[in-house]
Amino acid sequence: MISRRRLLTLSAAAAGSGTLGALDAFAIEPGFSLVVKEWAVRHASWPRNAAPLRIGVITDIHAVEPWMPARRIGAIVERLNRCKPDVIVLLGDYVNALRLRFHSALVPVGEWMAPLKELHSPLGVYAVLGNHDWWSGEAPLIRRSFEKAQIHLLENTAVKVRRGQDRFWIAGLGDQLAFRSRGVDDLKGTLRQLDNDLPALLLAHEPYIFPEVPSRVTLTLAGHTHGGQVYIPFAGRPAIPAQFAAYAYGHVKEGGRHMIVSSGLGLSNLPVRFLVPPEIALVTLSHVDGAVNSNSRLMHKT
Repeated sequence: MISRRRLLTLSAAAAGSGTLGALDAFAIEPGFSLVVKEWAVRHASWPRNAAPLRIGVITDIHAVEPWMPARRIGAIVERLNRCKPDVIVLLGDYVNALRLRFHSALVPVGEWMAPLKELHSPLGVYAVLGNHDWWSGEAPLIRRSFEKAQIHLLENTAVKVRRGQDRFWIAGLGDQLAFRSRGVDDLKGTLRQLDNDLPALLLAHEPYIFPEVPSRVTLTLAGHTHGGQVYIPFAGRPAIPAQFAAYAYGHVKEGGRHMIVSSGLGLSNLPVRFLVPPEIALVTLSHVDGAVNSNSRLMHKT
């Protein structure tokens, strides 16, 4: 979570950077910008003869007027569909459980689910819930809505996906902050369902589980942080607490394990983004020889 006090301080810093900086921070990035951020992950567990897997990632929509109305979500869906990913994953926080300053209205579940129904990819659409989905009290309604939309909601469950002769797992973790002081995540129970050595993708709303994720998992995909919402050159992402700075954003490597953390689309607490535009993440997973992969032993932060 990004504290209101931290964002107030950072908002003042963005505004202090000049009129153009303030316009970008309070209007353009929160309400209009959208980028497609591409990441490449090469891993020895992805079969040598398998075609690369293109994964479209949407996270932290936080549907709310006027910043993230249903029509804007629809435009985001259209943009992702045009990227033609092999599979699409949704990483939680579809609603906003906290009172966002300067918002005019929350967007009902049915209204933001309508455009998400239009997502399509050959291998399907898979989702997990985030902390705001739990905190809002709307998790049961969101579950039913995903079921009607034929979007596979994974909560401490794993499914096997087939593409031609290639097969892999997609596992979804329950939210780690569902009850604020405790979560509903069960990493061990989820991974026990992987009954063979096929490649595995792990979907997790919060990236904080990553130190516990074993090398058995090919790639972890996470959101939640919003990339700090504000990036200050030479200062980094000061909205992110120091203990979580390593997992704020980007491609994280630890001991040969890989995680992509997306900055997502929406807003938390204050309607400000500065040098952290809303994004669709497009991740390409392909094979790399084990000898090359073993060289990546130190953490890399983007």
